[in-house]
Amino acid sequence: MTGPGTRERVVVVGAGMAAVRLAELLVAGGRHEVVLLGDEPHAPYNRILLSAVLEGTHDPAALAMRLPDGVDLRLGTRVVDVHRAEREVELADRSRVPYDRLVLATGSIPTLPPIRGLVRVDGRLDERVHAFRSLEDCRRLDAAVPGARRAVVVGGGLLGLQVARALAVRGLATEVVEGGEHLLRSQVGPAAGSVLARGLRRLGTNVYTGARAVRLVDEGPTCRLRLDNGHTLETDLVVLTAGGRPSTSLARRAGLEVRRGVVVDEHLRTSDERVSAIGDCAQRGDRTTGFVPPAWEQAGVLARHLRGEDATYDGSRVVARLRATDLDVAVLGDPTTAEGEVVEVTNPVVGSHRRLVVRGGRIVAGTLVGDLSRIGLITQHYDRGTVLGPTEPGHLLMPDRVTAAEPAVLPDDAEVCSCAGVSAGAVRACASLDEVRATTRATTGCGGCSDAVRQLLRTRTTQLEGTPR
Repeated sequence: MTGPGTRERVVVVGAGMAAVRLAELLVAGGRHEVVLLGDEPHAPYNRILLSAVLEGTHDPAALAMRLPDGVDLRLGTRVVDVHRAEREVELADRSRVPYDRLVLATGSIPTLPPIRGLVRVDGRLDERVHAFRSLEDCRRLDAAVPGARRAVVVGGGLLGLQVARALAVRGLATEVVEGGEHLLRSQVGPAAGSVLARGLRRLGTNVYTGARAVRLVDEGPTCRLRLDNGHTLETDLVVLTAGGRPSTSLARRAGLEVRRGVVVDEHLRTSDERVSAIGDCAQRGDRTTGFVPPAWEQAGVLARHLRGEDATYDGSRVVARLRATDLDVAVLGDPTTAEGEVVEVTNPVVGSHRRLVVRGGRIVAGTLVGDLSRIGLITQHYDRGTVLGPTEPGHLLMPDRVTAAEPAVLPDDAEVCSCAGVSAGAVRACASLDEVRATTRATTGCGGCSDAVRQLLRTRTTQLEGTPR
């Protein structure tokens, strides 16, 4: 299909955040024709900030992700089969799209928890029950909030806590049900989970851990959610945030190797070297990811590989942020399983917990709850594998003591945006927030760096205004 002087055609199944990042990088190289096939009717958007839309701090239009000129974006397009021998994908209307390289970026799909009563006799989901994965889910839940007084969020992971805080900020009496023994059980240990639960209760949200919802009982305009610990919660809305798995059905039908996710090698190639996978659907080693930073890292590695560069992905970098009003959480690596010496500072009275796992002087994992003033510096050391001195890990966990007269000054190489790996110097090189977003992608991931970016821009403006002319 390709020849001298022709561009290689890359077809991407999916139009989410990882797919958009890959398309940007490939088009910028000028050697590839990129086709994005998205099954949603909406242009690509920042899924991480859906809870901010629900909370009311972001307009839905602010979620739109800009694609560079030259990307062939096809919305409302469902791929039903991959014909590997012919190098074509088949769409629901039975038309076919040829490719030189195929990339699966199909993301993850929600799964219904085993709660009796969620589905009506006619097979439809009870109208008071809401998933929260897509823009349509967000709009449907947003429309239901004004007519509700109470809500129960099933799932105490990152998404569940974001949704719970959004609903509470909107004025609903909100409760969280988590089947594990503590909140964020996949990312943090019991101590951090306890600090989070205490913080939520202080903010007016009840938390039930070690409990599973087992039955939804219809009582007219309201309903009751029964838990296996004997509690019954009266509610107007039930939001399901627990349960999700990599979307692998297309890969299975194509005969590719699939375990939990679509198995890929260090170059993000599947068992067919012409087919790659990135994002939530991909599995490298025994790990799948549900976060933006590793998905964007995968997109960067794959783009370089397709350009013929030497680039590999080891699946080691995981940086997750919780974006919710009055709840600050950052997780580096896998703090629950990482081996090494533990440095820990906890103050449940003020709602803070900081924990680093250090091996050979290097930070291999970390958890920060409550105070993220040092997250930029800690992430920088984590990414670079900096060998720290004996006292440095402890100093990193102590909060910055800065007076109003002496504002903190970040060095140019300090990381500000962990999602896109953007430094303070890269932000200072921009003249506006729009330029920051367009050239670095900072603030377009989880949004946790927004305040820091705005502060850097304000400082830059002040310095320029004070410069003699």
